[in-house]
Amino acid sequence: MRRALLSLSACAFVAISQPALAEAHVERHSEVAVVTADLPPLYAAELARATGFLDTMMADGIVVPVPKDPGGGYTHEQHKRNFRAIYLGGQIFRITGDERYRDYVRDMLLEYAELYPTLGDHPERHDQYSGRIFWQVLNDAMWLVHAVQGYGDIRDTLSVDDRQNIDDNVFRPAVYFLSVESANTFDRIHNHATWATAGVGMTGYLLGDQDMVERALMGSNKSGEAGFIRQTELLFSPDGYYTEGPYYQRFALLPFLVFADAVERNEPERKIFEHRDGILLKALRTTVQLSYRGYFFPFNDAIRDKSLRTAELYDGIAIAYAQTGDPSLLSVAEFQGRTVLTANGMRVASDLAAGEAAPFPFQSLLLTDGPNGDEGAVAILRQGTANAEGEPATVLIAKNSSQGMGHGHFDKLAFQLYDNGNEIVRDYGAARFLNIVAKRGGRYLPENTTWAKTSVAHNTLVVDERSHFDGDVRVADANWPEQLYFSDAPGLQVTSAQIDSAYPGVNMRRTMLMPDIPGLEAPVIIDLVHASSGEAHQYDLPLHFSGHIMEYDFDMQGKVAERPVLGTENGYQHIWVDAQAEIADGSGALTWILDGRFYTYRFAGNGPLTAVLGESGANDPEFNLRREPLLMLRAQREGEASFVSLIEAHGSYDGAAEQTLDSRSLIASLDHDRIDGLDILRLTLESGQRYSIAVSHNPEPEQAHTVTLDGESIAWTGFAAVITLTGEEN
Repeated sequence: MRRALLSLSACAFVAISQPALAEAHVERHSEVAVVTADLPPLYAAELARATGFLDTMMADGIVVPVPKDPGGGYTHEQHKRNFRAIYLGGQIFRITGDERYRDYVRDMLLEYAELYPTLGDHPERHDQYSGRIFWQVLNDAMWLVHAVQGYGDIRDTLSVDDRQNIDDNVFRPAVYFLSVESANTFDRIHNHATWATAGVGMTGYLLGDQDMVERALMGSNKSGEAGFIRQTELLFSPDGYYTEGPYYQRFALLPFLVFADAVERNEPERKIFEHRDGILLKALRTTVQLSYRGYFFPFNDAIRDKSLRTAELYDGIAIAYAQTGDPSLLSVAEFQGRTVLTANGMRVASDLAAGEAAPFPFQSLLLTDGPNGDEGAVAILRQGTANAEGEPATVLIAKNSSQGMGHGHFDKLAFQLYDNGNEIVRDYGAARFLNIVAKRGGRYLPENTTWAKTSVAHNTLVVDERSHFDGDVRVADANWPEQLYFSDAPGLQVTSAQIDSAYPGVNMRRTMLMPDIPGLEAPVIIDLVHASSGEAHQYDLPLHFSGHIMEYDFDMQGKVAERPVLGTENGYQHIWVDAQAEIADGSGALTWILDGRFYTYRFAGNGPLTAVLGESGANDPEFNLRREPLLMLRAQREGEASFVSLIEAHGSYDGAAEQTLDSRSLIASLDHDRIDGLDILRLTLESGQRYSIAVSHNPEPEQAHTVTLDGESIAWTGFAAVITLTGEEN
């Protein structure tokens, strides 16, 4: 078996053509400044950043404490710093030849060689997935993935005794723990297993142990029913969408791509980057698409402040660029302002410095879910003026995907809306303060179950104050929406999906459109929600918006003497009621402002509605929840319930200049008719111009449709159309 050096940085200078750099490496100059003299700026900055971190660590001496703390605690954070120091210290040694860094990494690993054989289950074990160095197996696997790369950079320079000691008392037992003692994690189809198989497989390549490699690739029994290869086949859809959502897709990509890169260098005959139609490289591009202004769409158990500027993607972008030469990936690296100290990172930095970057092609697209692409989908509609990075200003995301396993939320047919650089209609993400000990040790909070995962915490239809699938993840994992239609045609983008399993006996369909309407400043969002059942139900449609309310056109009765709670369970116990209105004709409008831009939500129901203005945060004794506003539309219906709404961005407010423009909606009225299953919306602008948005729900592109309303004929072909109406409104 061949054994290539594990860490990518081990071969960094093979790819560097500058004679001065090669000479500096050969002569092993101890001064980083000598080595970095001709480095491209991004790479030089990365080396300086790594050196600064290592110098601080080295000044503090080697600290390898006995594990005792949960996430965010002292020992947890120290061991995280240690694996980063091992990883970066090895790279700096390879680049500069400064033996101080090699010796520091060696001595730290020798300390681990003393500690590791004494460890049992972590004292803060939370469940059956307990780690040794950390409170959960996942973190032990992350330690191994990083540490084995740093070790690979120095291993050949160590004495036989030191190498044997570290091999036998750190890396072999760590592999045994992950792949044998923790086989229940190792053989899962899950991101924890991705990290574990990557660490084990890369250790196998470094130590020349083919058995480790085969277990990593094919599962603990080498059958192929589990392991790294099987994970690439089951965790991604054919479009590269990761079933747990963007947050975990970002997290899992590092082990997927770093291990794949090691496989490619050690066993190129496996053609790992060609496997399943290049799924790993496709997944990297999809990850970037699942973001707005750099921040990931916070589906499921997502920490909302995660962005493309994350350690897991610096390696991913560099590896993908080395494999594809795609210049649009360079613009992502430029946005990140970071790279990695590897040959791949050097290529990114060099080509970026040479001006070879091209804008990343952010676009509207449908991302199917499930290994066969038949378990729902995520629809992304983009439109509007693009920023300097080429990303359109307005983005609508329709979450018609599968549950996402244990990290999934009960929010079928939910949506989010971004505009003007902000999240306008929000998704809560996870109820968790990651690695903050004061908040339950940094673990998921109880409110993650009682609020964040519930249906009412999302922008989706809720029936009888119960969550979809009654909050049972086993039922949810077996059911998903059906994506009925998708179009990214310029001027009228559409997504439509339905589900009949979220509530027994209730069929729900949601169709969302992003049309260009002449006379309006920005694309509008039209939302058609229909539910049907043979029984009477209460239907609630919450809208979680960002901003400060400006005005509304219905009679709200404020709760000024007391602040009641909306319900008792399924998330309703966490909603304060601030005001309520009974709307006999079922129509109204609410306007709010965010970041100097106004947004009007205009709605109409197929009968009377109750509107509830509320805020999250009730029944929260530990102050774990964010206080965020919502507007809920409530209908009591037997048969069909319909909610038709429109979100319009308009105007501006400049506080410094004390100037306000178009603070009120440019739409005078919205009318909705439903005729034989066809939806006809008629808009009248303040200018008097009238338009119809007609939806047939028939995907046949050549099918003709005609409806007559108030003596006016409305004709179109295909699923939907925007039609200019003539004459005065009747």
